[in-house]
Order: sequence, then C-alpha cells, then structure tokens
Amino acid sequence: MSHPHALPLMMLLPLLAVAGSPAPDDPSELEARIARYAPTELTGDLTSLSPGDREALEAVIDAARIMDKIYMHQMWSGNAAMLSSLCADPSPLGKARLRYYRINMGPFSRLDHGEAFLPGAPARAPEAANYYPPDMTKEEFERWAASLPETERAKATGFFHVVKRDGSGRLTAVPYSEEYREWLEPAAALLRTAAAKTSNPGLATYLSLRADAFLSNDYYASDVAWMEMDSPLDVTIGPYEVYMDELFNYKAAFEAYITIRNDAETKKLAFFSAKLQDVENNLPIARSYRNPALGAAAPIRVVDEVFIGGEARAGVQTAAFNLPNDERVVREKGSKRVMVKNVQQAKFEKVLRPIAERSLHPSQRDRIAFDPFFTHILAHELMHGLGPHSITVGGRSTTVRQEMKELSSAFEEAKADISGLWMLQHLIDRGELPRSMEEPLYITFLAGVFRSVRFGINEAHGRGMALQFNWLSDRGAFPYDAGTGTFRVDVARAKKAARALTGEIMTVQAKGDYAAAKKMLDTYAVIRPPMQRALDGLGGIPVDIAPRFPLGGE
Repeated sequence: MSHPHALPLMMLLPLLAVAGSPAPDDPSELEARIARYAPTELTGDLTSLSPGDREALEAVIDAARIMDKIYMHQMWSGNAAMLSSLCADPSPLGKARLRYYRINMGPFSRLDHGEAFLPGAPARAPEAANYYPPDMTKEEFERWAASLPETERAKATGFFHVVKRDGSGRLTAVPYSEEYREWLEPAAALLRTAAAKTSNPGLATYLSLRADAFLSNDYYASDVAWMEMDSPLDVTIGPYEVYMDELFNYKAAFEAYITIRNDAETKKLAFFSAKLQDVENNLPIARSYRNPALGAAAPIRVVDEVFIGGEARAGVQTAAFNLPNDERVVREKGSKRVMVKNVQQAKFEKVLRPIAERSLHPSQRDRIAFDPFFTHILAHELMHGLGPHSITVGGRSTTVRQEMKELSSAFEEAKADISGLWMLQHLIDRGELPRSMEEPLYITFLAGVFRSVRFGINEAHGRGMALQFNWLSDRGAFPYDAGTGTFRVDVARAKKAARALTGEIMTVQAKGDYAAAKKMLDTYAVIRPPMQRALDGLGGIPVDIAPRFPLGGE
C-alpha cells in the first residue's frame, strides 16, 4: 500500500492520457500506448538458493500464475471471456489489443485514468470492481452493514469477503475461500509443495500457513509468519492491496511477488540501521522534538524480482511495498518494507536516465548514477520512521497524521525525500559515506524530480516533490538555464537548503501546524513555467517498464 503502508512508486495514475477514442481501432494508436512501457527482462541471482529452494521456486511461480486468474476475475466479470476472444484474433489490431490488455491485466488503461481501450468493456474500470453486485449503491451497502451484528459487519467491511445477493436479493458476505475456491485450492496445493521442498524453516512456515489461509479465509497467522520470515527465496502471495475497490477501499486484490533476497544491499541496510539514533539525535530541529530512544525499526528487505502475478502485473510496476495492511498485525508486529532493486534499476535506466538527458544541464548529465538513486530511496524509507510522529498540541496527545489531515501524505513524502538527502549528507560529512557520492546524489535527485512530477501533482509523492523543487530553487539550489531549457545543481546551496527545509517541515509536523503546512503546499506544490517547459520536453520517454521474466518462461 502507498505510504504510510507502502511506497507510492507502485500504484500511480499519471496524467498522461493519449488523445483519441477510449476504444481505439487503429493498431498504431495502441502501439503508441504500449510504447509508454519499456520492455524489460528481470531476473535474479539464484546462487544463494539451496537445491530445495530452487525446486520450491518452480512451485511458487506456478502459484503466482493462478493469482492472475483470480485478480482478473476480481477486476471485472467479463475479463475471462474477453481474454479468450482476444487470443483468438490473429489480426494486427487483435495482437496489439492483446499486448496492451496483458500490460493492464484487463481492458482498462492504467495510464489513462482507467478508461477502456477495448469495445465491449464498460467505459472505465468499475468503481465496485467485481467485489459487489453491479446494481448495489453505496447507501444500500452502508444501511445493510449498519444493520449487521459486529462480527458479520467486520466481514462485510473486511478485506477477505465479496458482497453478493442471495436468492431473495438481499446482500450477503461470501468469503474469498468460497468465492475463489476453484483457484485457491490448486494454489494452496502448490504452496504446500513448495513448503515441503524449501530448506528455509521460516519460508516453509509462511507457505504452509498461507496455504491454510487460502482455504480457511483467516490470514492472520500467515501474515505474522511473513513478518518473521527471512529467506533467500522471499515470497509474498495473497490478497493485499485495496486500491481496486474504489467504492470503499475495503476489499483486497490477489497478487504475488516472487523475489530473491539481495544480500549485498541487505548488508548496506544493516549499516544504515545502526546509524539511525545518531541521525535522529542530529536532526536540524529543536532538541525537544527529537526522539531520544527510537523503537525497533520496521524490517526492510532488499530483493530482486523474478516473477509476479495478479495485481502486481497491472500497469505501473511496483518498486517497493510495505505490508501487511491488516491493522491487527501492524499493531502487534509492525510492517515490513520490501525494496525491489532490479525494478528500481530498470526504471533508472529506461526512464530516469533519458529524462536526465533532456532536463539536466549538459555539464552535469554524466553525473547521475544508480547507486545514489537507490541509496536515497533507502534513506527515504528509513526517514519515514524518524522525526516527529506522536506529538502534543494544546495539551492534547495526538499524531502528526491526525493534525495534518488530508495534507499528511504529501507533507510526509516531502519530509522523507528531503530528510533522506540531509541524512546522507550528514553521513558524508561524518566520513561514514564517501565524499565522491555528494555531487551525484544531488544531481540524481534533481533528475528524479522530473520523473516524479511527471505523474502529476495531485498525487502525494508528486505534490511533495514539487514543494521541494520550488523551495530549493528559490534558494539557488537548482539554477535554470533558459537558453537550453535545462536545470543544474549548485551543490553548496543544495546542501544548505536541504538542511533548512528538513528542519522547517519537521518543525511544522512537530507543532501539528496545519495552517503552516497548507501555506507551504499552496505556495510551492505548483508547476512553474520553467518546470513545465522541462516536462513538455519529455515526450516519447517511457513512463514505466513492461517486465518479462525468463525464470518463469516468459
């Protein structure tokens, strides 16, 4: 889930619609849409896997394929019939439609606000997906849910029940284990096969409990096991995100991430984790706003993706996720962030580097680099856990999130971004990181601004990035060259401004000052003419990647 429960890089709906009919009948128009996704082969290093883990990998990949079928049924009731029809059409138009259908996992274009691109589908992705009766209104559901006993109401509004009509036309909650049994039974059998093959006890426990959950509809124990699992073969499979339920954000979609733990990056994380209290102790805010004793940090894993299934396949590719979403598990065990390094690397090469070639001043283009890009993403994630969270306002105990209200996500994303820069500079200045990282860090960050803002400033991360860019620009950090229409970094000013903005944002959060946060966002979270000129020059650069997985036979 997007922060606070996952990273926002994964489920964005950018404002990049292609002109034309919602259901184009010209293959070239579909090819233009397809070209927004750069074909990318993704794999991982299997040398860390035991022979048993390699056998288990085959079984979990097969289980992940089943998540495709459940997810497509969850999205829209007509999906299976439409896919069969597309597969039977050998024409150039039919082939283009099938390719774009597979990218979107259905007939609705993710980069075009969910509009249909195929005839025979609803004009846009149904708000209720296929979780609720198509003739049900929100008011009907709310009246029905309010009339139920507490345990039944929890099912109706929970993650793991669809809502249907019984023989009398009344609403009723049906467990996923019953609704999707034809797919969950073989998926559970494959997970049990994998559990028997793996040499990792934690993975075996998770897979066994997840297989049980598919048939019992009780996911709690397997979510706890997933939190505790630390395995070279890292598997996440089941119903998780609720984005597709646009009525209520109640119902979870099935997905799968089959990944290999990246040991080199995991060691780097251990280095950063050991520095967090020192970073907190030196935050550029009043001492009273710092936390003198940080609690246990949420676990973070760095992995490489070797196969995905279900919702994970649809549209913009997930580069990081933060799960589980079940509040009971989060309250008792916390949540785990998973950073997908090879997806990040592909986005860097296929999207960020071409953006840098057009938006950065020629004198600095060759200074962008993947290592500072990915290290800043790690720092961003770690900084979500630092700074003010539980605060006191007017004698009331409250939280930053509650006081910031609808501004919370954008302001928190800006805080994590800019304080991540400050954190890395702090470690460079301490000699903990090499000084050679300094200039590439800020130049790569600047290129990343255009990648994020390209998705629109209505989304939290894009809005927070625009705030940072304009705030730093006003302090001379990113001079604009009108002649070339490009930006460069003044590193000395960028360092100073990043420290100052970190302090300002965190102080606003510590005070719970909604008015100050709103003023900052209203003033700075805008697209000014030089930025717009740079964005206008990015046409033809892919928006994201379209992955293929050789280990899964793709």
